[in-house]
Amino acid sequence: MRHAHLRPHSRELREHCVKLSGSYTLPIAPERAYQILQDPAVLAQAIPGCESLERIGPDEYRMQMKVILAALSGAFEGKVRITDQVPPSSFRLIVEGSGRIGFLKGDGLLKLSPAESGTEVSYEGDAQVGGTMAAVGQRLIDGTAKMLIKKFFDNLAALVR
Repeated sequence: MRHAHLRPHSRELREHCVKLSGSYTLPIAPERAYQILQDPAVLAQAIPGCESLERIGPDEYRMQMKVILAALSGAFEGKVRITDQVPPSSFRLIVEGSGRIGFLKGDGLLKLSPAESGTEVSYEGDAQVGGTMAAVGQRLIDGTAKMLIKKFFDNLAALVR
């Protein structure tokens, strides 16, 4: 992972908004990278904590995952939607989920471009975390978001090798 930037914004005591951006190089061609980034079987294996990802409509999936943040952990249910598709160069991911310990919402644009060693995937978006999870503090949420993104791309790279 080359870089990741997080710029926090606090809305209120029990909700945090985080700006996410960064890039990662996958060791495969852009066309293949675009396909696997939209393959529910691959994504279910790459997303940290994902327990299931099932298609419920065109470009829409139901997701169940376990979230661990500091001493908090809990099951989340939500949806993942893929929009604004421009194969093989970009698409938008919209994620919403909630559980006993709070909620999360995310909206990110992923751009794919050829790189010397495969495909550079750059991402930029916003994530909101609320409820009990937000009480752990902005710095912990920021660090966890960075770690989860890195783990996702590391998992994805291992799956395509």
